[in-house]
Amino acid sequence: MSEVVSYNREGNIGVITVNYPPVNALGQAVRSGLLAALEQGQKDAEAKALLLVCEGRTFIAGADIREFGKPMQEPTLPTLVNTFENSDKPLVAAIHGTALGGGLETALSCHYRVAVSSAKVDLPEVKLGLLPGAGGTQRLPRLTGAQKALEMITTGEFVGAKDALALGILDAVEEGDNIRAIGMAYAQKVVDEGKPVRRVRDITDKIEADKGSDVFDQFRDELKKRARGLFSPFKCVDAVEAAFNLPFGEGMKRERELFMECMESPQRAGLIHSFFGEREVSKVKGLPKDTPVRDVKSVGIIGAGTMGGGIAMNFVNVGIPVTIVEVKQEALDKGLAIIRRNYENSAKKGKLTQEQVEQRMALITPSLTYDDFRDVDLVIEAVFENMAIKKEIFAKLDEVCKPGAILASNTSTLDIDEIASATKRPEDVVGMHFFSPANVMKLLENVRGSKTSDEVKATVMAVAKKIKKVGVMVGNCYGFVGNRMLHKRGTEAMSLVDEGATPQQVDKVLTDL
Repeated sequence: MSEVVSYNREGNIGVITVNYPPVNALGQAVRSGLLAALEQGQKDAEAKALLLVCEGRTFIAGADIREFGKPMQEPTLPTLVNTFENSDKPLVAAIHGTALGGGLETALSCHYRVAVSSAKVDLPEVKLGLLPGAGGTQRLPRLTGAQKALEMITTGEFVGAKDALALGILDAVEEGDNIRAIGMAYAQKVVDEGKPVRRVRDITDKIEADKGSDVFDQFRDELKKRARGLFSPFKCVDAVEAAFNLPFGEGMKRERELFMECMESPQRAGLIHSFFGEREVSKVKGLPKDTPVRDVKSVGIIGAGTMGGGIAMNFVNVGIPVTIVEVKQEALDKGLAIIRRNYENSAKKGKLTQEQVEQRMALITPSLTYDDFRDVDLVIEAVFENMAIKKEIFAKLDEVCKPGAILASNTSTLDIDEIASATKRPEDVVGMHFFSPANVMKLLENVRGSKTSDEVKATVMAVAKKIKKVGVMVGNCYGFVGNRMLHKRGTEAMSLVDEGATPQQVDKVLTDL
């Protein structure tokens, strides 16, 4: 038996346990171990049902990134999931944390799925220029129907447990955090009620309901706007459509063909490079891993304009209260109205409930005085690019803010050291350069000054992760990194126009890329 996968029987339930920290990824050792454990469970005459459960913080969270770019070793994931689905004993997947990518495909090959209420499921392969290649495009639509399967697979976004239950992906959702006990109880229920083996491949009611509809043509038209120039989202649609037009076995073959087309695409290579790049930039050279991080439980923002309002939304979105200071009431009212309108628009699209809109707005405190920053843990200045004004602001913050509060500037080009010189605490001053619109764009340049402390550097990187940004620590120079590139690109674009190219021709180079 594999060291990372074990089998034991508890009563009449055979338990297959994966323990491969940190995220129980589907490396070769796990795949081999799962097949061996399944075989042992099939041969165990006392086991009336089998339970798949994971130790640690999560269910199987996708492929092992250490295998990316290497030839797949046997057993492959398609072999694994097909073998699981063919089990002649009822097989229950107990999900906590995230069932991600191949993890969800493994769960879909089980006959029943139970999850804790905090769990999430996701097929994110499209974000790597791929499509689910182990039956995800064939099994998921059999449970959800075409529209929801297309949405999940082409966006790669998480679905919470309760929504997954409503969609038919899960069979039960339970409160609590003891996933083993929850899984055991459900597996015992399967045995006690004599529930049969129920293979997703044999579920056809959603397939029949959507056959012959125009959902696929409509979805492709939508993708032409949302995913222009991308390769894999359209292949995802082709693969899901195969589930409706072909028998299951033929659909699986078509999925594999389309998966290999994605594998050969240069976009796949580029997106995987980007994936590893994002992981790499989270590491700050010379910053010890055990550097203390300050608590950031409240934030102050100076300026309620486009940037200030967008920055505020990032924090209230994750439950961190914000105080916004402006110089005039009308500017404050206008900024809050724009924030509310942004949230109301999200509610109209079904992304938020009205209750969530009100909860987020309630986390924002408007103010006309810096005195309301006395107790905040982090202040971000977001006024226009004028060094004299920024230095005046930071001198005021130095007087008002508590010791240990981090003073950050959203400047896009100006010298962080000169801004810090206006204070008596340059070690607490740092740049936090958001990109517009700040509530949408993922990149956050954290700019270290010459005297910025390691503790502040570590904290702003942790804050970036907390508010779901890609935080990058950069040096202090004109334009930092993003605008240093943008300004040069803009200069060259204008030179092309001066030399005879039309603006449309220049733009087309980028939009066609």
